[in-house]
Amino acid sequence: MANEILLMAEVLSSEKNVDKQVIFEAIEAALSTATRKRNREDIGVRVAIEQTTGEYESFRQWEVIADDEEEEIVLDRQIYLKDAKEKEPNIEVGGFIEEPLEKVEFGRIAAQAAKQVIMQKVREAERERISLEYEPRIGEMISGVVKRMERGDAIIDLGGVEALLPKAKMIPREGLRIGDRIRCILLELREVTRGPQIVLDRISSDLVLQLFQLEVPEAGNGVIEILSAARDPGLRAKIAVRSNDSKIDPVGACVGIRGSRVQSVSNEIAGERVDITKWADDPAQFVINALSPAEVESILVDEDNHLMDVVVDESQLSQAIGRGGQNVRLASEVTGWEINILTADQADEKVANESQEMLEDLMKKLDIDKDVAAILIQEGFFTLEELAYVPKAEVLAIEEFDEDLVDELRKRAEDALVTQAILREELLKAAKPAEDLLTMDGMDEYTAHLLASEGITTMEDLAECAVDEIIDFEGIDRERAETLIMTARAPWFAEAEGE
Repeated sequence: MANEILLMAEVLSSEKNVDKQVIFEAIEAALSTATRKRNREDIGVRVAIEQTTGEYESFRQWEVIADDEEEEIVLDRQIYLKDAKEKEPNIEVGGFIEEPLEKVEFGRIAAQAAKQVIMQKVREAERERISLEYEPRIGEMISGVVKRMERGDAIIDLGGVEALLPKAKMIPREGLRIGDRIRCILLELREVTRGPQIVLDRISSDLVLQLFQLEVPEAGNGVIEILSAARDPGLRAKIAVRSNDSKIDPVGACVGIRGSRVQSVSNEIAGERVDITKWADDPAQFVINALSPAEVESILVDEDNHLMDVVVDESQLSQAIGRGGQNVRLASEVTGWEINILTADQADEKVANESQEMLEDLMKKLDIDKDVAAILIQEGFFTLEELAYVPKAEVLAIEEFDEDLVDELRKRAEDALVTQAILREELLKAAKPAEDLLTMDGMDEYTAHLLASEGITTMEDLAECAVDEIIDFEGIDRERAETLIMTARAPWFAEAEGE
């Protein structure tokens, strides 16, 4: 019997890759259960195995509880402290009084029970190992082999551990086959009934970025930085690179001799074409580089809205935009700027329309004629704030204006701004944001009333907004707009996850 225990511990420890201590604890638990069943009472039992010989002893246990314990005592399992001290004077509350108990044979039933406990321990150890090993690696690139396909998803063997590559995270039309070795981004550890499930991603821009860091030694040692990446998975990608050594061309280093490095990356992502863009300190030049090979004629930068109007020749229009808007969309993602592609005629028309809108706005708010408004715009005074608050000397420098006219225009601009502020305050006071909008994470009372005054009264209303719809509101820049909208959309994602 002792030999059977030692043999079982040896075999299972080796077979399941579990420490022998865990196996012995499982056998002790199984023998304890068998002992309780034989006594037909709900008694406390402890079994102690001598791990070198396989011999074991059984003990009946009573837990020592305080004499003033209010809950009713369980006689078969508990004993008051005063009674326990009669048997063992040094015993304390929480300790155990033990008496030797006839041990049961380690037979088939006990062995089967032990195996069940061991398997549970193995599963728990495996779950813990997966969490400890893979949770710190979320966001990293890992490699594995396609083991099987299940309802369109791929099960990837990471070396003794299975991971899930969902169909939605596969490169479209890639056609993975069993036995293919692939690289993926470790997206998350998802809690399921069987324990933590590793979820992978092959459409993330980070995959392209980390593949280049692997293929380009200069990127690995920091001489070249790969700053951003954007993808249309399976079709095209763009990366932005910068060199910290003036002697090294970052684009050439990433391309490699005869395109070997970029080709290796492309092969890993199902033949996806990769454009390599040289990063530039000047945002306009960076956008020009990102739109290459299309040639740019001019750029108008709108820093407030983080937008650029890029003017190209008619013959370059389709190339700059790309099939289905692909080129301009990827250029926008990799640079972080919103990009509008225009021909020279379209740009002239847009400027003319904007100038006409500004002209009419100034005429209405300042109660001036078209000629005076046109002079103001021509001299760079597009808003009431500019006219009211720039140094007076700058407005007096306008050749057609005398001091009396300047004073009158500045006074009207100030009055118009005050009127606007009063109307705005009244609108904010009248606005009634819903409770969910007022109490939303990251929201403050002023912003909630500001949104409500524009007809956005609930979280659902905000969730349905695009960033460009609210970035013109007072005090809301692009970053804050994105944060607020994503917070408002959080219930959508939670609902989709639940489904």
